[in-house]
Amino acid sequence: MDWKDALAGLRQDLPAGDTPDTGTADSAPATSKPTPLFDKRKVHVSVEKKGRGGKTATIAYGFDCDDETLQKIASELKRRLGVGGSARDGEILIQGNIPDKVLAILKSL
Repeated sequence: MDWKDALAGLRQDLPAGDTPDTGTADSAPATSKPTPLFDKRKVHVSVEKKGRGGKTATIAYGFDCDDETLQKIASELKRRLGVGGSARDGEILIQGNIPDKVLAILKSL
């Protein structure tokens, strides 16, 4: 018994209508766009220094998503930038003066 016979036996065991994907052009998977983490609305990015002990922080606000999604976005920003920060009340605080980098990452998300 060679591999072709074994494969034919496996195909016979499949329920009616189910055929394995053989990788032909007819069965090419459909490409889909990745789902964004948040709606593409106006998100503002600003830099603040006041009330932070002289330290500069980049603030992104205007998100229209739930707190869990906001935490995911903040986590991704902090991970990619290698900085600290927090997310609460519809805004993300990132440590440092890096508004251009924050905006670029938000656009990619």
